[in-house]
Amino acid sequence: MAEFAGYNMPISYSGINDEHLAVRNNAGIFDVSHMGEFILKGPGVLNLIQMVTSNDASKLKNGNAQYSCLPNESGGIVDDLLVYCIRENEVYMLVVNAANIEKDWKWISRFNTESVLMEDISSKTCLLAVQGPNATKMLQPLTSMDLMNLKYYSFVKGTFAGIDNVLISATGYTGAGGVEIYFEDKNDSANKIWDAIFAAGKPMGLKPAGLAARDTLRLEMGYCLYGNDIDDSTSPLEAGLGWITRFTKTFVGREQIEIKKKEGIRKKLVGFELLDKGIPRHGYEIKDFSGMHIGEVTSGTQSPSLNKAIGLGYIRDTFSNPDTKIYIKVRDKLLLARVVKLPFLS
Repeated sequence: MAEFAGYNMPISYSGINDEHLAVRNNAGIFDVSHMGEFILKGPGVLNLIQMVTSNDASKLKNGNAQYSCLPNESGGIVDDLLVYCIRENEVYMLVVNAANIEKDWKWISRFNTESVLMEDISSKTCLLAVQGPNATKMLQPLTSMDLMNLKYYSFVKGTFAGIDNVLISATGYTGAGGVEIYFEDKNDSANKIWDAIFAAGKPMGLKPAGLAARDTLRLEMGYCLYGNDIDDSTSPLEAGLGWITRFTKTFVGREQIEIKKKEGIRKKLVGFELLDKGIPRHGYEIKDFSGMHIGEVTSGTQSPSLNKAIGLGYIRDTFSNPDTKIYIKVRDKLLLARVVKLPFLS
């Protein structure tokens, strides 16, 4: 266990590799109730979301979810988030990173010129992520909602494990399939749902998983972690998030991001694998063959699925093509690596 964003969080249960492979090959459950949730509703709600997020929320219909980010005025990233359309043009839920709850709330409030009703429900909302190729098969007996055919980035609401008003979405941070389950923390609902999931899933091999496996799983997919791979100083374009940056609408930071697009970005977030033995870590220098500094590692690990050391890092654009040889400085050694196309797992 370790403290994170004011919560005492499970880092590992049975071991990182064991939990990681359980999620990749079968199913695992993460308690991620530390995440933040805001409800936004009323006239002008879509205008507010459109202004503060980079993606186009007007495309969302009831039951759709969308990955997006909150750009700042200089074109950096305040946070990345999920936008859930509860009722089109009327009610939305934003899911933000735990460490940024207060920061994001203040940022969005700053642009709330139409008196949109905002409610921070983070402290009373539980969130369990059941991830893996067999996740929905394990959970389906607990509800009449059709989880087996739930489309990616869509959600349903209903009764689950005897608890009413549960939102289940086909989202996640592992790339292994599965769902995320949101519900209110009242009448011991967290224990009831956790126990019901294990009663249904344990005979099929469901395992609890912690933050460490969550990190190795997301890294294999090349998913960004806020504070490591993206922050207030990184552009969505540099981070490979051009696909969630829609210039067909007005939003905070649009002009600055457009300027970068026209001028061409000078650094890119890339994936790499080590060819020499070692583990890349956040903050390690990336160098070229002559020893010149060309970038920095933002995330790194030993991949349990691939059994090799992998990482993400920002490097000069001229070194960002797949198969380009680079060097990671680990203590006093320069370890050979090569740039690879993301995700690490196809």
